[in-house]
Amino acid sequence: MPTHRVLCQLHVSTNLAMKLNSKIITTPVRSAATVVMLRDAPLGLEVFLIKRHGLSDVLGGAYVFPGGKVDALDAAPDTQAHLDQPAHALHTNLGEPDLDASTAASMYVAALRESFEESGVLFAQSATADQVMQARALLAEGIPFAAVLARLGLRLSTQGVTPWVRWITPFMPSVSTKRFDTRFFVSAMPLDQTASHDNHEATASVWIAPRAALLQYRDSQIELAPPQIMSLAHLSRHTSVASVLNEARSRLPPVVQPEPFDQDGIRVLCYPGDERHSVRERALPGPSRLQYRNKRFEPIDGFESLFE
Repeated sequence: MPTHRVLCQLHVSTNLAMKLNSKIITTPVRSAATVVMLRDAPLGLEVFLIKRHGLSDVLGGAYVFPGGKVDALDAAPDTQAHLDQPAHALHTNLGEPDLDASTAASMYVAALRESFEESGVLFAQSATADQVMQARALLAEGIPFAAVLARLGLRLSTQGVTPWVRWITPFMPSVSTKRFDTRFFVSAMPLDQTASHDNHEATASVWIAPRAALLQYRDSQIELAPPQIMSLAHLSRHTSVASVLNEARSRLPPVVQPEPFDQDGIRVLCYPGDERHSVRERALPGPSRLQYRNKRFEPIDGFESLFE
């Protein structure tokens, strides 16, 4: 093949690769929301985790907190009409001045909607067991969330959830090309309700102590993603639901945006407070770095560092 043809094909291939990479890198980060549901058990604090379907394109097979992407309808007036607090109050609670009030309120709506869809737990004022069952049935029929609330005369209980932390996932094509800006809320499990996976997006679920979940991850019994690893390490420092909620209410949610780098051929995530991170102040307890080894993320200083 003539040299100029080889060079032309190389140029075209290089430009195509650059465009594809540029498309991946510049794809907007998707907003998401999740509720970390907690309960006090005889042996201490427990958290509810669901196992993502193995075919899911986001964290397939991993154990996560119920949640998902923010939809446009979460900011719709007819949806937010079913909130128990005005949008401006939720905006203040979320502590993100760059957002408008409606967008801030949509984070609450998304968290409660996704939690209901994935766990069957409905955060609604004075919702009876019968209403929760009716809501599940209507949702299964494809009725929009706002219409379900309207039909049953329910108002979402945003006062039942508290902003806890904001996670912005980094660009790591070796792990995932999808990025999310997720608001984590914490909440006590509502009384007289039962959490369970939906057998659609999630195939299993469990109430488990945070430390026990991390030990199962250490022993390769379950899969976890970095936000869940670090969140469970954080929760393992608390002994009760009240302790978690008191901490969350005492400060604005910290922003955790991991910064990746390569060290000796190993991909490493560092967190605020690490010497390699651009933010010097720590945002959460636990190790300041996780490394990607054995096709999973592990603390550099061993799993016990998650609890130190």
